[in-house]
Amino acid sequence: PTTSGEKKAFTYYRDGAIMLAQSEGNYAEALQNYYEATRLEIDPYDRSYILYNIGLIHTSNGEHTKALEYYFRALERNPFLPQAFNNMAVICHYRGE
Repeated sequence: PTTSGEKKAFTYYRDGAIMLAQSEGNYAEALQNYYEATRLEIDPYDRSYILYNIGLIHTSNGEHTKALEYYFRALERNPFLPQAFNNMAVICHYRGE
């Protein structure tokens, strides 16, 4: 990160990733940090990973439609994110699509 906004976005992203690794009770707070990071981050590649992690949280919460939306948004910015394709396929298989 080079600009102050990007540095702040990275801080939110890092803190969100840390909380994601913690217990389920911290998902709401992690989401807030990720949403703030997407607001601040301008680099499409970095945004793709933030959006992907938001998708992971929605998947964990059983919010599959929201998860698919965020995986798709991540892939729009970074089409070389195979884990997003994989997670989308798993959700579609789970839903019988």
